Amino acid sequence: MDLFTFQAIASAQIAERFWQYYQDPLTVTRTKLVPFYQNLSAITGSGKTLILADAVVQIRNRLSLEPIVLWLSKGRVVVWQTYANLSTGKYAGLLGDYDIKPLLDCCPDDVENSNRGLLLVATVGKFNQKDKAQGDRKIFRVELDVSNQSLWDLLKSRKDSKGLSRPFIVVYDEGHNLSNQQTELLLELAPDALIVASATMRIPDALAPTIERLKQDKHWKDSDFVTAVRSSEVVASGLIKKSIMLGGYITPMEIAVEEMLREMAEATSDASALGVGFIPKAIYVSNTNAVDGVSIRDDMVRPFSYRMARPILIWLYLVEKAGIDPAQIAVYCDLKFDSKFPPPPSFNLFSGGDADYDQFIVGGFRHIIFNLSLQEGWDDPECCFAYIDKDMGSPDQVTQVIGRVLRQPGAQHYPPSNLNTAHFYIRTDEKRVFEEILMDVGKKLATDCPEISITVRKGVKGGDKPYKEPRKNKEVPTVSVYSQAAQEPIRKIVERIHNYTQDKINTVGKGSRIQILQTIGSGKKVQEEWIDLEHSNRVTARWILRREIQRLFSNHGERQRNPINLCDIEHPKFDALVEYYSPAADSIRDAAKNIINAYIQNSEIVQNALDHPYRVEKIAVDENTLVRFHNSIHEGYSDLNGFELEFAKAIDKTKRVWCRNPAQSGFGIPLLDYGDTNTFYPDFLVWTEKYIVAIDTKGDHLITQDAARKLFYINKIEDGPELIVRLVTQGEWNITQTGELVTVKGNSGYTVWRQKQGKLSTKHCKEAVEAVESCLEFFN
Repeated sequence: MDLFTFQAIASAQIAERFWQYYQDPLTVTRTKLVPFYQNLSAITGSGKTLILADAVVQIRNRLSLEPIVLWLSKGRVVVWQTYANLSTGKYAGLLGDYDIKPLLDCCPDDVENSNRGLLLVATVGKFNQKDKAQGDRKIFRVELDVSNQSLWDLLKSRKDSKGLSRPFIVVYDEGHNLSNQQTELLLELAPDALIVASATMRIPDALAPTIERLKQDKHWKDSDFVTAVRSSEVVASGLIKKSIMLGGYITPMEIAVEEMLREMAEATSDASALGVGFIPKAIYVSNTNAVDGVSIRDDMVRPFSYRMARPILIWLYLVEKAGIDPAQIAVYCDLKFDSKFPPPPSFNLFSGGDADYDQFIVGGFRHIIFNLSLQEGWDDPECCFAYIDKDMGSPDQVTQVIGRVLRQPGAQHYPPSNLNTAHFYIRTDEKRVFEEILMDVGKKLATDCPEISITVRKGVKGGDKPYKEPRKNKEVPTVSVYSQAAQEPIRKIVERIHNYTQDKINTVGKGSRIQILQTIGSGKKVQEEWIDLEHSNRVTARWILRREIQRLFSNHGERQRNPINLCDIEHPKFDALVEYYSPAADSIRDAAKNIINAYIQNSEIVQNALDHPYRVEKIAVDENTLVRFHNSIHEGYSDLNGFELEFAKAIDKTKRVWCRNPAQSGFGIPLLDYGDTNTFYPDFLVWTEKYIVAIDTKGDHLITQDAARKLFYINKIEDGPELIVRLVTQGEWNITQTGELVTVKGNSGYTVWRQKQGKLSTKHCKEAVEAVESCLEFFN
């Protein structure tokens, strides 16, 4: 499975930090190490499981002995999903050098066989019991027909058939749930590494001595304990939604749900028109057996249609008023019924928790009613709408629900803004409650993911219309990377990569050494000694090449934009097994860099007006901050900063048709550059008689990059409207006579960058109106 660049960088940092520590670790006793500790800090939807899986692969590749990994989660459903994904699902190809088993299926032969890595998956409930001697956990019991040791003791010693102590890594993918008791029990196993994933670094008291030793003796700073994933890279990748819309309703439930269903129908229509391959879903969060507005429980001894429990009232409205097929509705909560008054056969109730989860998942329901008890493993990317009933709309509960609907379907953003937005319809008794929710959610997003925009709708009768439809139909030519000229240079680079299949010298690593504990002797003379091992586990040359290209060049999920596609990666010479730190691996990494350079230098950005042009779609707006314009495609825009607003007013005065271009989901131009930020979204699009001018007012960060210069030379390969790019930077800039160096002469006014007589040129303008005229002056 291909990783995004930010994922590959994060997993490599975890593995490299472990390796640097493991070569010279701290000790508690002569035979017990102070474990390496790392917290993966990443927002929901960033692919934490993939990053952790790749990290244990990279750790394994650096080690001399095949490791044992204990992979833990709190919830049983999450563990089962993780096991399925790692063993036979979407991550299975990544972990090909590991045998993957449920923890309780592990036997002595699995531990003693160190020919392959061993990954054991379990919930913390399998061992989370303080009194092991009196407890009922199977992991602490001795199975006499299999071993004279309990599984717990087997992992504690983890000796292979040669008496070598295998490296032991604990991965906890819900680090915020890590308790003191769990930590104490895990430390009893003497792990070599403890790696947790959590958006916030919360250290249990039991781990404090470990942290203090690393700080004192290794001089680690707080940042050394954390591998942080920038939320901006996650949003840009398309893995999570880019907007959140919060609507506050002091109304009956029916009004809020009616508005949600109307907007959900519009999103469904947009998804169908685009052919995106998914249908938006909705969740409804409410109390289970309580009556609205009072503290008493609903009377079960009543006919179904007379019941007052909130899930039943929501279901009745969806079926009887909104006309939704009951087969599309699931009720996932512990709703009670009397045997004399059962629900109708079409009422899909899942009240068995874990026991019902598999059946619930395969149901393909579009409307799910629950009370926050829905298992932590459920976070369907197709869920774009959420109704939150009163008494459930506390700030903490709303924040929990946001995590459920943050993932983006298809892992890409779409032109219609409503397909990139998580919509919330929050019913409250008072405006004050909604204000508290808004403040809390705003603070959390500002901390965790400031790149996600929040649009707010308030009103006692329901929210305002959240989207503005285009008043005119306008299109922009498709822009893509044409890499035919890069094929031959890349072929020659690949051809020059040495065949290491028979090489016994360059495939061996040098200069790295770790110590492994080995049991020596037998009977009463048994003792443990540290022995040196110099060589690391081997990986294929193909893995080295592919991983290095993934780390350095992101395609944002678009396989046609990946240099690896121009390489004959299936050539038998890439089957060669090499050590991670060998000269052969270094040579292959150098070749990967050369391949990327050849791709960037020999590819070009082209425009094609006939190839599925970008069409301007509806946009999300905040009515409270909306600024209206006369000549814009939409009625107005609400996401403009001070400079952008000034520029938008200047464009509007030209009487040209124009629009604000949404970042991440609007019209994008690929950049030929390293890293994750290799798609350019101009701020404004302006239509003239023959040209479409893309104007960006934040060009300061782009203009010094070689990739940005290619924006001015976008070749037209078919007839039709031509796209022209203009960058605007604040201050006065200039170019040297050679055209190589860009310098700043002053901070006043604006500089317009454009192509003139085949060369990049600048024009300084005192005011925004003059800058706009300069951007358009050749096209009037």
